[in-house]
Amino acid sequence: MRSWGFRLRVEVVYALAKVQDIAVLELPEGAIARMAIESSGLLARHGLTAAQLKLGIFGKRVTPEQRLRGGDRVEILRPLAADPNEARRARARRGRRRRYGT
Repeated sequence: MRSWGFRLRVEVVYALAKVQDIAVLELPEGAIARMAIESSGLLARHGLTAAQLKLGIFGKRVTPEQRLRGGDRVEILRPLAADPNEARRARARRGRRRRYGT
């Protein structure tokens, strides 16, 4: 007798500054985020190790043990180039200098 296990279709994404690398996968029901990134091939392609990764699903941080649902977009997050708060402060300082001529 054949087992008709359900399959989940998910995307795994690693976004670089100017390009996104996307892998579309079909995984068994009950799959977790770690399984998706390991199956995607993105780790080897970009020289990443699973231990250093931070993950998200549609922009929300998740653990590697997060159970997936069909249609999920698993994102491999990379460190920010600059602290968003510090970048905002620097823009505000530049704006003040222009406005007041200092």
